[in-house]
Amino acid sequence: MKGYRGLYLITPDQETDPRELARQVAAAIRGGARLVQYRNKGENVARRAAQAAALLQVCRAAAIPLIINDDVELAVQLGADGVHLGRDDADPASVRARLGPDALIGVSCYASLALAQAAQYHGASYVAFGSVFPSPTKPRAVRAAPELLASASRTLRIPVVAIGGITPQNGGRLIAAGAHMLAVVTGVFAQPDLAAAARAYASLFPDGDPLDEPIP
Repeated sequence: MKGYRGLYLITPDQETDPRELARQVAAAIRGGARLVQYRNKGENVARRAAQAAALLQVCRAAAIPLIINDDVELAVQLGADGVHLGRDDADPASVRARLGPDALIGVSCYASLALAQAAQYHGASYVAFGSVFPSPTKPRAVRAAPELLASASRTLRIPVVAIGGITPQNGGRLIAAGAHMLAVVTGVFAQPDLAAAARAYASLFPDGDPLDEPIP
């Protein structure tokens, strides 16, 4: 997964009208979001499918990958670019076999470098650590020290994503520590101007188009 550096946008777990959610994501992409994850744990299957389909259309138009949280079947159904897996989801190797060699497969590794190393071995495209700061989205999440990002970026050959309580004020510290991407929910979606909020995060990264900068 080369070339991904920047703002990783994650949608809020809400029953938002699909057209409104698509409008919000489009605004964040205009502001600089480089990867989008659709996350919705609700039981309304039809609403989830409609939301994801609307986002896929927006992401395709902007040439931005769309990742589906947890739901491999929905990713297959839509033809999305990949999935993000948590602790209780399928292993990356079996998902890779299902989705193919070009799929983007992310794995939550919380505060464990060992989990990240195992995820890389089994075919993950990137790993995510966090919550690095207190998070309103997951207030009880395990905390991952920024120093872990430095260890991971030195040890792993795949991108490192930081998530949890990240703001434009504290995000630069995480990039300096080794994070290739900053994953954000509230910091963008809770703001009145989503494009401006996304731009504030995007401006933390080095100059140049993040999609054209390969990760060492």
